[in-house]
Amino acid sequence: MPEAVIVATARTPIGRAFKGSLKDIRPDDISTQVVQGLLAKLPELDPTTIDDLYWGCADPSGKAGNNMARVIAVMAGLDGLPAATINRFCASSTQTMRMAFHAIKAGEGEIFVSGGVECVSQNAAFRGAGESDPDALNPIFADAQARSAEMARTNATWTDPREQGLLPDVYLAMGQTAENVATSRGISRLRQDEWGVTSQNRAEAAIKAGFFEREILPVTLADGPVVSTDDGPRAGVTLEAVQALNPVFRENGTVTAGNCCPLNDGASGVVIMSDTKAKELGLTPLARIISTGVSGLSPEIMGMGPVEACRQALARAGMSIKDIDLYEINEAFASQVLGSADDLGMDFDRLNVHGGAIALGHPFGSTGTRIMATLINGLQTKDKQFGLESMCVGGGQGMAILIERLS
Repeated sequence: MPEAVIVATARTPIGRAFKGSLKDIRPDDISTQVVQGLLAKLPELDPTTIDDLYWGCADPSGKAGNNMARVIAVMAGLDGLPAATINRFCASSTQTMRMAFHAIKAGEGEIFVSGGVECVSQNAAFRGAGESDPDALNPIFADAQARSAEMARTNATWTDPREQGLLPDVYLAMGQTAENVATSRGISRLRQDEWGVTSQNRAEAAIKAGFFEREILPVTLADGPVVSTDDGPRAGVTLEAVQALNPVFRENGTVTAGNCCPLNDGASGVVIMSDTKAKELGLTPLARIISTGVSGLSPEIMGMGPVEACRQALARAGMSIKDIDLYEINEAFASQVLGSADDLGMDFDRLNVHGGAIALGHPFGSTGTRIMATLINGLQTKDKQFGLESMCVGGGQGMAILIERLS
């Protein structure tokens, strides 16, 4: 059976939504630059031999609509390349890697481009433009939404509504799910703030060491400037400064702008192929995909999704968390990173060692392949072998991918 190996990675800088360096670029335009950048790294590869393009997006509507993946293929000059736009919310590009992995293992293709994008600045829903469709949310969840609103008002400790025979709130805002994780798991404001500071400080150190320069593909804007650095990381962040911030989602809550990710713009991708094709082309693989996992849980505590997903990936590989050299959990919120890492028995000195989304940002559909680029970069930098990436997913899911560094 062929192995699925990653032979190239690329990610754009991550811009801050609405006011950052990438606020004016379209999602298809920035994605096309990523695809072209990936192919430029692989001159041995004939682009007409690529089997499929999978591109993730958490909200594939508006400028990200019309099966954007196919639009990207045509814009890149690859008219003969089939393409699919994939939506698994925050794990959309993680799903694209899983699909390529499965297709190669099944013998139904040898070369795939996987990736994703989110340009929140270009999304009318996030800008608040227009009125929302009153029929978009299923009214069967009306009582669940009312219960969620009351919990937020009183900052009540979360309990599973299923135990009372009630529906969970599948539409619950992500910030409220983070508060639910914090209350139900007893994760203090102080601990969340400390992790937020750790993320910023680690990212600052990585930037000074030139770490991210090795994975970032500079983006050329329409009016000429080139963007080559992330907007988000802040130098000199202190615990005292973060503790002074007010809660964002609940009056007496614990989630603040200092311990959760911002809204962002960005794109990223990888090229995945069979090990036999890589050998045929004379390519040295960066890493092989060993196993993956996907989980579902109450949407009201979606932040705990990485736990079961990681356990699945580890079990399928016959490994334990102690076997893993570096791991990445997407930092949507500090509370969910801490809760998931606690349950998995992770060593915090191996977790998000170059900073995470609290510092770097989280362009939803892009984050899975962005994390993969960072994880491979980290394994190379520290000369380590095994890496695990994972993330929570809106609606109550988790995903994980386990890799082995090869070069």
